[in-house]
Amino acid sequence: MTAEIIDGLQIAKKVHEEVRNAVDALKRNSKIRSGLAVVLVGDDPASRSYVSRKERACEEVGIYTETIGMSAGITEGELLGLVADLNADSRFHGILVQLPLPSHISADAIIGAIDPSKDVDGLHPVNAGLLVQGTPRFVPATPLGVQRMLIEHGVETTGAEVVILGRSNLVGRPLSLLLTQRGAGGDATVTVCHTRSSDVARHTLAADVVIAAAGSPGTVTADMVGANAVVIDVGVTRVADASRKSGFRLAGDVDFAKVSEKVSAITPVPGGVGPMTVAMLLHNVALAHRLQCVS
Repeated sequence: MTAEIIDGLQIAKKVHEEVRNAVDALKRNSKIRSGLAVVLVGDDPASRSYVSRKERACEEVGIYTETIGMSAGITEGELLGLVADLNADSRFHGILVQLPLPSHISADAIIGAIDPSKDVDGLHPVNAGLLVQGTPRFVPATPLGVQRMLIEHGVETTGAEVVILGRSNLVGRPLSLLLTQRGAGGDATVTVCHTRSSDVARHTLAADVVIAAAGSPGTVTADMVGANAVVIDVGVTRVADASRKSGFRLAGDVDFAKVSEKVSAITPVPGGVGPMTVAMLLHNVALAHRLQCVS
């Protein structure tokens, strides 16, 4: 059996069109263009590449965006001051501080300083708490994108056994909360496996849906999944590849070549969850603008 490919690029295009229409309507009604501020500290190539993709996507859907690049030597106090300035800047309905930050800066402190109404990354304790309560406002873009992919592909989550590999605050934890909520893309029975879990394959073999967000290439192998499973690969790791002009290739957490011969549906890397992460960030910016208009 050859798995169906869940095409994140095509689904992302649909989300982009939805956001473009929402942004146009907001601009007509409020006379203000939706705006996103991105703070990039240091010169990490992967972060710079990701921010560039966000910039291009914002331009495509009509969102004004500005990237504020700061030296890796910026102090935590200076970065907190920048966040305070952006909180007060009416041009920006969303603020995103690109992670990871240098080790001398507390990511928790910076995230906690962002105005929750502008926290389009969905990481502020207020927004995380709303998700826990089942009344989400801003949900981290990757989990939201995964849920949207499942819905668009017609994957039934009601009553389904879902296994998530990874318990990060950016993906695993919020995704487990999303998939257990009532309604479309929810009502699942979710198991979260992590580095301390024993016999992970025992869980994944019994799963209807396996979501790999471990951040380690090749974590999920063909002998770990059932024949009718749906596999979502969140992992993206740069792996050295001398045959590529860039010197590297992107690898997921799933052994795609072998797993795709066994399961019913799977996401590729690249072209799967990645485009959806950017698309759902745009969704969150438009949502932030709309909520600020009515507040």
